[in-house]
Amino acid sequence: MIRELHRDVRWTDDGDVLLWRSQPNKPGGVVTTTGAGLVLCPMVFGWPNPTAALRPTGPACIRYPARGIGTLWELPVERPDSALCDLLGTTRAGLLIALADPADTPTLARRLDVTPGAVSQHLRVLRDAGLVRTARDGRTALHLRTSRADLLLGK
Repeated sequence: MIRELHRDVRWTDDGDVLLWRSQPNKPGGVVTTTGAGLVLCPMVFGWPNPTAALRPTGPACIRYPARGIGTLWELPVERPDSALCDLLGTTRAGLLIALADPADTPTLARRLDVTPGAVSQHLRVLRDAGLVRTARDGRTALHLRTSRADLLLGK
């Protein structure tokens, strides 16, 4: 398990000490567990190198880069059920789900992995059906689903 935390984190031969290799502008070090235990702490803001206190007074703590942090700030994409996709089509159903919060066309295009032009065409159809409302603010247009769309989605 220790070997899989990070390429620079290793056990020493005696099994009681944790070691990481030297890095540019940062010397390597040895963390002695002192019999008080070892705490493994994933970190998000210290990427990409592991850190530790070299002389812990309690349990030794190794902070290592958490996996999957590239998607930490992405909004989860809720997928529409198959009946809604059969009724509206996958892209339009996905747009209605994504419009739980106001969004602009480029944001919707990125979230649904379609072109902004395709999003605009689908939004026009949904707007004509009374399922989406659009409000303009200068050069930006924000889209939001209507209460009719909420009823359709069972929200």
